Amino acid sequence: MTWLLYGATGYTGRLIARRAVAQGRRPVLAGRNAAKLVPFAAELGLEHRVFDLSEPSTIRRGLNGVSAVAHCAGPFARTALPMAHACVETRTPYLDITGEIDVFESLHSLGPRAEAAGVTLLPGAGFDVVPTDCVAALLAARLPDATQLDLAFMTGGGPSPGTARTMMEGGAPDGGRIRSGGEIRSVPLGSRQVRAAFPSGARTVVSVPWGDVSTAYHSTGIPDVTTYTAVPQAVVAASRALRLGPLRGAVAGTVARLVRGPGERRLSGTRSEVWGQATDAAGNTVAATLTGPNPYRMTADSVLRIVERLPELAAGFQTPSRALGANFAASMDDVVVEVEAHH
Repeated sequence: MTWLLYGATGYTGRLIARRAVAQGRRPVLAGRNAAKLVPFAAELGLEHRVFDLSEPSTIRRGLNGVSAVAHCAGPFARTALPMAHACVETRTPYLDITGEIDVFESLHSLGPRAEAAGVTLLPGAGFDVVPTDCVAALLAARLPDATQLDLAFMTGGGPSPGTARTMMEGGAPDGGRIRSGGEIRSVPLGSRQVRAAFPSGARTVVSVPWGDVSTAYHSTGIPDVTTYTAVPQAVVAASRALRLGPLRGAVAGTVARLVRGPGERRLSGTRSEVWGQATDAAGNTVAATLTGPNPYRMTADSVLRIVERLPELAAGFQTPSRALGANFAASMDDVVVEVEAHH
């Protein structure tokens, strides 16, 4: 199978490419920057294609002869739809590693066209949102009448340049997003707090806009969804100030240049944790936890497991748990999932 890795010279793209080669796979590496792409492809002994996403015809040519696309070039608010539209037109199955709520919703809107064309669209095929989406699906299976879903995550190792830029640029003007009554609503960043019983110990977490505000609803039908993470209060305050400021884009660019992404020691030595809780109208609850490797390691593992299965998955917009089952995350390297009996 010949598949295309677009954004191959970004932090996550390089991790995926190196892991693919170590597993004996030979993706076609692609991106817009020849100066970075050509030597990297030569180093790995892989075919490469240089093209940008500005012209639909250029993208369609770039996809010629490939069986699937792993799209890893953000910010996905700018790049996902051009690539996804080209994939629908060329009948090429698509995955990406976005965590952006609006991108998920845009691709969901493209779903009927993709389904008619027989093309799978599976955004969020990395740490955003595979582990949290699978936890959500497991909870919904245990508590089918759940009306409220809380999902929290905690990660070590620090962000990549692309993740840092997205975090600074994304989100609503007041920073936060939740799903309430089935609708996505803007709320102040950090306006909600819960106590999350992570495997490493309980932590107070604050609400942040995370991809599951979109995807968990599509996976489970639970109408109220809030996503949380453990961040210092000072970071929440700084984020609020930045989101309201006209210099946000410039600050995001500077942050992305200063951030390098976790090195090998941090990749190997840091972990990620997820906690989720579903509640029904009678007050019954069920909780679940997940522990796994560093988020970027998990993303590389997940993308490589999914991309070669893409052509056999159901057409149209898919979430990871809908396409691959609620137990998909638990099947990945070094991932442990535990679901408690509801009470």
